[in-house]
Amino acid sequence: MEQQTLKITGVLSDPTRFSIYQYVAKQHRDVTVQEIADTFKIHANVARLHLTKLEDVNMLVSDTKKTGKGGRPSRYYNISNEVVSLQFPYRDYQRLSEIAIKTLASLGPAGEKGLVETGETFGRESAKEFVGSLDQNLDQLSTKEKVKFIEKIAINQGLNPEIHYDEERNEITFRIFNCTYKELVENNRAICGMHHALINGIINYFFEGVKLKQESSMFDKHELACTYTTAVLTP
Repeated sequence: MEQQTLKITGVLSDPTRFSIYQYVAKQHRDVTVQEIADTFKIHANVARLHLTKLEDVNMLVSDTKKTGKGGRPSRYYNISNEVVSLQFPYRDYQRLSEIAIKTLASLGPAGEKGLVETGETFGRESAKEFVGSLDQNLDQLSTKEKVKFIEKIAINQGLNPEIHYDEERNEITFRIFNCTYKELVENNRAICGMHHALINGIINYFFEGVKLKQESSMFDKHELACTYTTAVLTP
């Protein structure tokens, strides 16, 4: 584990390589060596080297695909599903989470209700802390500003979000491409309810009384993201 940690920190110590990783994470699709070269204004061989090093530590995965134009298949890169965790000294918080979740799940409906209530509370508190840290007055924010704040909070929580506010329909479409509880959800889907409540709590802090409607889940076949919609009732 120590050697892997050193390899990861070594790979990410290069500012360009770290920026490339962030770029790939935000695309929600495969990228090519040439796209990286053009975006970062570097030679294709240098772009390939950066991508290869990120793949070597399992932060990216690659595959070859035919372009339909003849010639050799092109190599495409995307974000790996493997979790990368750097902690000094090592802490097993995922195992602690599993113990806590299983304990609550053993309580039946009461435990699931507790998860949802905790998620809602945490969501509201995280939104309140974020707004307070920027010394902003919630009552003075426009709807667009509130939507932007929601996006920033989601980014800070590692959700890799996309958010769109439709002014005509007075509706928010909110998509997250990374579930920060993915490994836990695979063993206990009750966590989805807690995470849904957490996101609802964030949005409710800005738009009181609004309820999220989940349109899709990344845990369903062929879905890349969890998608939510909500009517913005009052600013």
